[in-house]
Amino acid sequence: MIVILVDDMGWKDLGCYGSDYHSTPNIDQLAEDGILFTNSYSSCNVCSPTRAALMTGKNPARLHLTDWIEGHKYPWARLKVPDWKMIIDSSEYTLAEAFKDAGYYTAHIGKWHLGESEKDWPEYHGFDVNIGGWSKGSPNRNVKNGSNGYFSPYGNPRMDDGEVDEYLTERLADEVCQVIEEQSEKPFFINLWLYNVHMPLQAQEEKVQKYLALQDSSKQHHNPVYAAMVEHTDDAVGKVIAKLKERGLYENTIILFASDNGGLIGNGQRKITNNAPLRHGKGGMYEGGIRIPTILHAPAYIKTHHIIHEPVITEDYYPTLLELAGFQNSSQAKEYDGISWLSIFNGEQMLNRDALYWHYPHYHQEGAVPHGAIRQGKWKLIENFETDSIELYNLEEDQGERHNLHSKFPDRVIEMRKKMDAWRKNVNAQMPMSNPDYDQQKERKKDKQIIND
Repeated sequence: MIVILVDDMGWKDLGCYGSDYHSTPNIDQLAEDGILFTNSYSSCNVCSPTRAALMTGKNPARLHLTDWIEGHKYPWARLKVPDWKMIIDSSEYTLAEAFKDAGYYTAHIGKWHLGESEKDWPEYHGFDVNIGGWSKGSPNRNVKNGSNGYFSPYGNPRMDDGEVDEYLTERLADEVCQVIEEQSEKPFFINLWLYNVHMPLQAQEEKVQKYLALQDSSKQHHNPVYAAMVEHTDDAVGKVIAKLKERGLYENTIILFASDNGGLIGNGQRKITNNAPLRHGKGGMYEGGIRIPTILHAPAYIKTHHIIHEPVITEDYYPTLLELAGFQNSSQAKEYDGISWLSIFNGEQMLNRDALYWHYPHYHQEGAVPHGAIRQGKWKLIENFETDSIELYNLEEDQGERHNLHSKFPDRVIEMRKKMDAWRKNVNAQMPMSNPDYDQQKERKKDKQIIND
């Protein structure tokens, strides 16, 4: 069992999802060998809450872990954000603990970003080994201590530095291959949580030059360094798959590939990726911030290319992976919010779920204000907590969320708001409050810096 989680990869960043610039042959082949989801969502528009949802099967609102750690600070904003958690509580029975209790060797390799203190890192949440997972959410680029981001030296307390200019993503793939080599005689569960394609934008020069030569203004994607980082990601996936095949394990290994949130579009002269036709991206309120690429290789269930349009979300990974592995959830696990996908693999048209929910009572520098959202069938409703305003979109006809239909369908708005209110009560969601230190002048200055589309 291998979970490959990419950081900030957008819905359209892969060839199999429609990129006309990025080269991803290994991931595209993984999709050909398995299942590609077209309506897959991250649990949040930023990373840490999604990672917590993956590890627990619970919605971030239930966990009270609703923003990235440490979050952006706007003490003068219109609303005061809740005092939210910045760790996975030790009482949570994690996915790694479930697999470890079932006799699996468990390894976390790569980004963690689920706690500042060492006692909150992977080895304290069910992993036998932790390579590279600590408090930071991006590669450590610190001139004072000599850390060089994606190139060694890394300055990472959970991973030795490699040779000068060794590239982090290749190193993490090598570490996974080493675990596979050493543990191939027993079942293993591996988190490969890549730091790619998160900032800073860094890649090996030969790859950057390759994409500089391929630049074309007619293409959807244009950033050569980002494209090179996407290719580094594909190389890492290819290296892991090659090792599995070498050891005769590919047909006996479940591989889940996903992203922790939508692609970071950047602004001004710092354009990074393009999530079109989806609106906005990481840290925003719309589809571009939460719709993600998701691929599942599960040879016992699907042996050839299969496309699933049913909406799914990060907290589903927990029950799905447990059931795919052939064992039911331990009695130690408390309730989770995800739903196993096996029913749709076995012929059902839809999952037994009424709606998907998001809760983000925070501000983000990429444009989000405190809000909640619900997707029910083709309909998506967004509730802006600042203004108490509503947006309603028909995603089948308006994937880019450009036509707000709230005034045309008032009964639907009432129904979906009631569902959201009931859901928030059920999960005990933390809500923002009116801020006594609100400063309108500072708010206006911030608004001028944000590009919402």
